Amino acid sequence: MRTRSSAALLAAVALLTLLGAGIPAPPVVNAAAAAGAAALPYQDPSLPVATRVDDLLGRMSLDEKIGQMTQAERASVTPAEITSYRLGSVLSGGGSAPTPNNATSWADMYDRFQNAALATPLGIPMIYGSDAVHGHNNVVGATIFPHNIGLGATRDPELVRRIGRATAEEVAGTGVDWTFAPCLCVARNDRWGRTYESFGEVPALVSSMTTVIDGFQGESLGGPASVLATAKHYLGDGGTTNGTDQGDTRLSEAELRAVHLPPFAEAVRRNVGSVMISYSSWNGQKLHGHDYLINGVLKSELGFDGFVVSDWNGIDQLDGAAGFTAAEVRQAVNAGIDMVMAPTGWRQFIGHLRAEVQAGRVSQARIDDANRRILTKKFELGLFERPLADRSYTSTVGSAAHRALARQAVSQSQVLLKNDGNILPLATANNRIFVAGRSADNIGYASGGWTISWQGGSGAITPGTTILQGIRNAVASSSTVTYSANGSGIDGSYRAAIAVIGETPYAEGRGDRPSGMGLDPTDLATLDRLRASGVPVVVVLVSGRPLEITAQLPDWRALLAAWLPGTEGGGVADVLFGVRPPTGRLPVSWMSSASQQPVNDGDGKAPLFPYGFGLGYAGSPPATPPPPTTPPTAPPTTPPSTPAAAACQVGYAVTEWSGGFSANITIRNTGTSAVAGWTLGFTFPSSGQRVAQGWSARWTQSGTAVTATNESWNANLAPGASVGIGFTGSHSGSNPAPTGFTLNGQPCTGDA
Repeated sequence: MRTRSSAALLAAVALLTLLGAGIPAPPVVNAAAAAGAAALPYQDPSLPVATRVDDLLGRMSLDEKIGQMTQAERASVTPAEITSYRLGSVLSGGGSAPTPNNATSWADMYDRFQNAALATPLGIPMIYGSDAVHGHNNVVGATIFPHNIGLGATRDPELVRRIGRATAEEVAGTGVDWTFAPCLCVARNDRWGRTYESFGEVPALVSSMTTVIDGFQGESLGGPASVLATAKHYLGDGGTTNGTDQGDTRLSEAELRAVHLPPFAEAVRRNVGSVMISYSSWNGQKLHGHDYLINGVLKSELGFDGFVVSDWNGIDQLDGAAGFTAAEVRQAVNAGIDMVMAPTGWRQFIGHLRAEVQAGRVSQARIDDANRRILTKKFELGLFERPLADRSYTSTVGSAAHRALARQAVSQSQVLLKNDGNILPLATANNRIFVAGRSADNIGYASGGWTISWQGGSGAITPGTTILQGIRNAVASSSTVTYSANGSGIDGSYRAAIAVIGETPYAEGRGDRPSGMGLDPTDLATLDRLRASGVPVVVVLVSGRPLEITAQLPDWRALLAAWLPGTEGGGVADVLFGVRPPTGRLPVSWMSSASQQPVNDGDGKAPLFPYGFGLGYAGSPPATPPPPTTPPTAPPTTPPSTPAAAACQVGYAVTEWSGGFSANITIRNTGTSAVAGWTLGFTFPSSGQRVAQGWSARWTQSGTAVTATNESWNANLAPGASVGIGFTGSHSGSNPAPTGFTLNGQPCTGDA
């Protein structure tokens, strides 16, 4: 539980602080609270949240309500302005941090802003947001976990939940109570510069990783280190034409619902607290003004009861011209956006929204609905009772336990794509190893974008273990490790050369690759030097997406996709030296050439390595069958087998639209033995219900009977493990849910 002082006492402290700064005293109601007379219903924590919200709304002026709907950037607002404008939220943009940038400074900054909010007439606490997207990545010293594409490769929802919990503890220790994560985009074109923010290209995989929401928010909002999560970016940002950031997703509604909506439906099922709108468009219409998708689908159809936040200046893009206009504000708020992220233009936003309400173009009911959603989450988080930073968690920032978890995540995210002659794992003793490549000894490169600064950086930008340090730590004293960034100095005495190469950091916009997707000249020159020595080359590819490597692959004895591992490079070394076997599987299809983009599972194109591919080491079972010695032209197949019986739970969640629907199904093994191969069976109650297109399983239907059989990459279910599958369908008349499911012929219980 956040160990925060009572709101009444803190209001008194805030009042005295502001008086000392020459800021006018707030009205008497706050003074009464400061004296300990918390007699107003909204101040009574024993009352239901809905009752408290109703009471508070009835006491708020229009200006106070508009203030709650406004979010300003920390560098563009002062504590005094938070008080005078009654602002409801502050954020840190990418790289926006106090000086010095450490956990204690963040907590101090948070408390200054929060005390200013508590000094308003009604003492409504603010909520502070930050992009903690792979750990608390704006804070120097925080644990930096692998970016989402690497976590998707782990296929481990429970690991992802634990990462969310660890991140929440570090976030809470700095006072921040709201993270703009997770990104639930389904990346369908790897040219997109935010591909690494996606868990993968298949909606079921992304949906399965929404367990991170449970980690962020805890068992319930307001519990220990509970941080509000944000499902972003709604909707379809991973499917834009040509992978253009903030571009146009040109799909039918059925395709949009089948591919991009399921992860958000699952996030709503997990009670995610907020949803952030995408900069992108759907068939030419900007999402920030899309009434049908926000009010209609998200709030009404999916039943989302949290609040909707815009992206950074997102509503300013509605008319295509710079600067907020009244028309943009009106369209966005009426479309269902509850809180507007107006980092520097927040004053103009307030003025426009006030004028629109006074003119009757935005209704008071819409303003009250937005405030009800925002205030409900503030009450549920316990901000009214415990508004200040919980310093008991400050010491968890970058803790040994969290770094150990990150190292485990790194090792599980490694995908072994080639291993000719079983050169891996390398021997730790009596070995001579040459290490080269720009990314080998560079925490910034290993962490990628959204690390300390928005676009990321180079070098020792935050404490951690580089991949080179991990290699050196892994070998015995009888081994030699030599490093040269550009590969110079290698000779034939070395038994292996490890080339740690790949992309340099980038984030949205700057990361788009509309032309080439190959290795850059610096990396190619390094590889040429290593190859010329005759030493076997093991490539560790540090990248936020697949790169075009078909021409170079024959020269490499082994290839390990390391993604963007973060600060714990020891996890890469763990796999190179066999401390942990490689278990990662591709979360995206690996293109043969950039001209294939977009290339995705089931589209009929022949990738270099298919979705779900990943090798194991000799003596341990591979994640999927190994590739032939030449690049595969089709996904490898698993020999047919007779699935074993299993104890199971099944969850069945439906999203409907006119004439059609999508179903997301979760299968959980509740038995004590692993399941090697599975077939799910069920019967539609209505003869008019049909499966149209499925994912993450092989689907068949005969009459009303439906079966779904595992793919090669999700065939094994350990005890307690779950797998997500789904389909789109059509129906005539009613669309009731199946009442019974079987797994390998055995009946399952519901509510997985």
